[in-house]
Amino acid sequence: MTTPLIAIYGATGHTGRLVAGELLSRGHDVVLAGRDAAALAAMSVELADPQRVHTHPAPLDDPSALRALAERAAVIVNCAGPFSITGAPVAAAAIGAGCHYIDHAVESHHVKHLFDDFQGPARDAGVVVVPGLSFYGGLGDLLASAVADGLSDIERVVVAYAVSGWRLTTAAKDTAAQLFAETERITFSDGVQHVGYVEPRNSVFAFPPPIGPRTMIAPFPSCEIVTIPRHVAARNVDLLLTAATFEEEHVFTSEHIDTEARARSEFTVAVDAVAGPAGARGRITGADLWRAAALASVEGAERLAGGEGPATGGVLSSAEAFPAGPFLRTLERLGAFTVDLPTQKG
Repeated sequence: MTTPLIAIYGATGHTGRLVAGELLSRGHDVVLAGRDAAALAAMSVELADPQRVHTHPAPLDDPSALRALAERAAVIVNCAGPFSITGAPVAAAAIGAGCHYIDHAVESHHVKHLFDDFQGPARDAGVVVVPGLSFYGGLGDLLASAVADGLSDIERVVVAYAVSGWRLTTAAKDTAAQLFAETERITFSDGVQHVGYVEPRNSVFAFPPPIGPRTMIAPFPSCEIVTIPRHVAARNVDLLLTAATFEEEHVFTSEHIDTEARARSEFTVAVDAVAGPAGARGRITGADLWRAAALASVEGAERLAGGEGPATGGVLSSAEAFPAGPFLRTLERLGAFTVDLPTQKG
C-alpha cells in the first residue's frame, strides 16, 4: 500500500535528517526540501533509497516552488529555523495547497502570528497547522495539558526545563541570538496575554529529585506562552530554563560537532499546576532533545497524513491537535523519554 508523501523542509539540517530517518524507518516516502539543491541531492544519494526518497528545491522567495512542494505532500514538517523567517512562507504555501503543516518553532512571536493571521485561512482550507511540535514548545504544551487535566481554578502553570549538554546548531544559535535580542516579550498574567518589555531575571525552581532546586532564566521566551492558555484555564503561565544551560563551555561553539556528540544532551521538563490548596505535578526525563523533537513531529505528521488528526482545520497547539497524555505515552514507548503523570499535591 502506498503511504502519503511527507515533505521535510530544511531536510539537510540536523533535525531534518533525524525526521527523514524516522519517517523512512516507519515506511513513509519522503520529499527532501529546502533552499540548497546540491545539498538535497547529496542527502538523497546518502540515503540510497531512490524509490522512496525524492527531492524538491524550494527557496523561501519562490512562492510557486513552495506551492508545488505542498501540492506533492500530505504534510510538510518544517525543520528550517529560525522560524520567524521560514515559518510564514512555508505555512502559507501549505494552506494554499491543502497540505497539513507542522514546525519545530520555539519563537513565540512566530507562533502568535500563525494563530492571529493564519487561523481563518487554515480553517477554510481544512488544513491543520501545528507550530512548535518539538522539544521546546510542544512537549511543554502537551505536558501542561496532561498535568492540568481535571483541575479547576488554576492559579498558575509553571513549565520548567532543566537541560544540560545542549549543543546548538547554526539555526538554533541564530534563533537564540534573536530571542536574546527581543525587547518585546509575550507573557501571560491575570488571565491576559501581554506584549511588551520584560526585565529578565533569575528565579529558583525546585525540580523533583535528583535535580532539586536550580537557578532559572525567567521568563524563558518559548512558544508555550502562546499555546498553553488556549487549552488550560490558568490565570498565570510561567516558562523557565536552567541558567546553567547557556553557561556550559561549548554550547555556542558546536555548530560542526558530529551527530553522536550532539546527542549527549540530558533533560527534564517539569510542569507544576497550582490550583488553590492543591494542584498537580508531572515531568518527562530523557536524553537527546533533538531526537525527542524529531519523534514528536514525526508522530504528529504520521497521524495527520493517516487521517488521525483533528476533524476540522485550523491553527492548533500540540495539545489541541492531539490528546496530550496518550501522545506523550506514545513518545515514551518510542524511547523519546520517560513520563511521570501526574502526582497530586495537597
